[in-house]
Amino acid sequence: MATALITGASAGLGLEFAWQLATARHDVVLVARDEERLEHLAGQLRAAAGVRAEVLVADLSERDQVQRVADRIADQDRPVGLVVNNAGFGTGPFLGRDLEAQERGLEVMVRAVMVLSHAAVSAMVPRGRGAVLNVSSIAALTVGGTYSAHKAWVRVFTEGLAVELRGTGVTATALCPGLVRTEFHQRAGLAFDGVPQVAWLNADDVVADALADVRRGAVISTPSLRYGIASEVARLLPRVALRALSERTER
Repeated sequence: MATALITGASAGLGLEFAWQLATARHDVVLVARDEERLEHLAGQLRAAAGVRAEVLVADLSERDQVQRVADRIADQDRPVGLVVNNAGFGTGPFLGRDLEAQERGLEVMVRAVMVLSHAAVSAMVPRGRGAVLNVSSIAALTVGGTYSAHKAWVRVFTEGLAVELRGTGVTATALCPGLVRTEFHQRAGLAFDGVPQVAWLNADDVVADALADVRRGAVISTPSLRYGIASEVARLLPRVALRALSERTER
């Protein structure tokens, strides 16, 4: 089975991607900042799934470390068949927040996605097979600070990449989930106590749907019927209405 490289593999959706890909008999390359978590996960995957699990410690807000990951993807002696650009974090409101944190978000969720996608398709197209899965969000269709802007870029970039890749045997998919039960929101200091239970998705279902969509070559993957409908509504709403909804949510 093809090797899969997953960024942000130590927690959240990245952790679930690692488990599902390993149990499907894919060797994995695990990328994140937390070496201890990665080594622990790699040991679990080797023992439970019998696959090769490689640890690549990298902070994707640092350009030299992004290049190390890109070099690993480009290594023709150890080909990577699936790249999952999952790393990211909540940036919160723009006003009154530290600019350095906002710039880190741009590096991780935009520039790193571009660099690693370029490395992936440059290596995959000559082989005539492979896939890139970029994690966007339903937030890409809303107006909520730099996070929404970054995820909108990921969605549009991936759609454009999919057009360029048509007929090459390589695919590009943007995953656009809604609220998912992971530690993402706690790490970002975001409170969602008032959100109804029905709005939450389970990470295992989101990842299973995303991988199924990759296998069938879908360009946009929006897990769950309710978020599929919400995405269509958000896409059709006038932007002034989206801004009004966002203002109400902020309050």
